[in-house]
Amino acid sequence: MAVIYIVEDDGNICEIETFSLKNSGYTVESFSCAKDFYRQLETALPNLILLDVMLPDEDGLSIVKRLRSRFDTKKIPIILVTAKTSELDKVKGLDIGADDYITKPFGVMELISRVKAMLRRSMDGTEREEAGQMQVGEIVMDQGRHVVLVKGEICELTYKEYELLKFLISNAGMVLSRERIMDRVWGIDFEGESRTLDMHIKTLRQKLREAGGCIKTVRNVGYIIEEGI
Repeated sequence: MAVIYIVEDDGNICEIETFSLKNSGYTVESFSCAKDFYRQLETALPNLILLDVMLPDEDGLSIVKRLRSRFDTKKIPIILVTAKTSELDKVKGLDIGADDYITKPFGVMELISRVKAMLRRSMDGTEREEAGQMQVGEIVMDQGRHVVLVKGEICELTYKEYELLKFLISNAGMVLSRERIMDRVWGIDFEGESRTLDMHIKTLRQKLREAGGCIKTVRNVGYIIEEGI
């Protein structure tokens, strides 16, 4: 069973998260500060990290940056848990490497669904590593190496950004509805959750630089990737 690390200094919230995840069959370890969390990483790595943004000894966004810079933790899925509600805060979290976010207060069922979806996509991707390359314009996705190249240079993407781009390129030239993308990449269908998709598209375009113009918005429908800007 998957191992989940919770990094949360609010005792009540941590207790709820731990109880809910354990009842769903996961192995859970919790930490109230970054120091204890880092110490445990040296012993064993989790399958997923549930990370609070506001911690007593280190900001959660700083922790994400550090994890993404380490070879052994760079691909571990991270879900940010934050009380901040502004779009800027959420985009910043996704841009620096978090794979998803959930805003306090949240429902237990939503939390479990997010975790299940993230683990499913992460483990499926690990077990079914595909060979070969796909290309749209100047964007090359090398699935064997699990990297994305733009004009021959590696473009660093989070796990979710990679999966999103992969789904778009696999269906290049086709208009994909928001619902279909959310179901395929996130495995969830919460009302209003298309904002998660929009923010991932925004950060993906930014990281792809000029080539990001290949990803086009189809008003009131979804997105399409095709050559030409």
